[in-house]
Amino acid sequence: MADRPSISPLIVLGIGILAVSNGSIFVRKALVYTPPITVAAYRLILAAVFLFPFIVIFRKKEIIQLEWKERGLAFLSGVFLAFHFASWVSSLQYTTVASSVILVSTTPLWVALINPFTLKEKIGTPIIVGGILTLFGGIVVGLSDQCTWHHLTISCPSLPTFFAGKAILGDGLALFGSVMAAGYLLVGRSLRQHLSLASYAFLVYSMGALVLLIWATIRGESFFGYPAPAYGWFLALAIVPQLIGHTSFNWALRYLPTAFVSLTFLGEPIGTAILAYFILKEVPSGFKLMGIGLILVGLFIASYDYNSNKT
Repeated sequence: MADRPSISPLIVLGIGILAVSNGSIFVRKALVYTPPITVAAYRLILAAVFLFPFIVIFRKKEIIQLEWKERGLAFLSGVFLAFHFASWVSSLQYTTVASSVILVSTTPLWVALINPFTLKEKIGTPIIVGGILTLFGGIVVGLSDQCTWHHLTISCPSLPTFFAGKAILGDGLALFGSVMAAGYLLVGRSLRQHLSLASYAFLVYSMGALVLLIWATIRGESFFGYPAPAYGWFLALAIVPQLIGHTSFNWALRYLPTAFVSLTFLGEPIGTAILAYFILKEVPSGFKLMGIGLILVGLFIASYDYNSNKT
């Protein structure tokens, strides 16, 4: 474990949760003006630009002296981050904020399941139970966007109609985004052990921004000519959920196990659902709330079991 920090990692993680809870709200506002890949790209581009002066003044030597292996890991982490944002931001075009955020927050489960293959650790019974609950909860959340539950009876459209719906596509994109976030955290954990927070964040955000910049260019998306409010939302995304939120998680990776840090992602859906209710007027159905509850319980069981084995 790394040296003891001057401030409790739990306090920093709490600040991070509050910051990232605003992310989906800001994205929804930005998507009114711009396509999703451009929104994701601007988020990372601006975050990297803000860090650049600090890197030039204080961390230039550290960046230059990096080994090729570390550069490769930073690029890989950036690729995971780029795909995470691209798929998650895109999901908000098709499904509700509540569905998107709860599904993208299943990251702790993927961290627990992937770790045995990377660190050769055993999957315990609680992780299996938690995984089953999370999977079932995810199915319920997916169904809730097109099905209704009344008097203990579920009414759904025909299969062709169900899979032709936009919500199921959005839910799938959000779930894929959660897997990419797990990769981002797992790679970041190894890098953060011997790389300063500023250097790590700058490298990963820059690599992710580069991937998204190329992606958006290939798709023919423009980065200029949008109304002023669009750039305001880009700026808000870069500062609040990215520089404050994600950087708080990256800082904590030096001092806490990956599974414990990923467990804090469970706080985001709660904060986001509250904000979506008051700002976007999105009211989750009882059916969806049941699915969200199952996912939260399942993730807690799986992540807590993994964390208790690590500490």
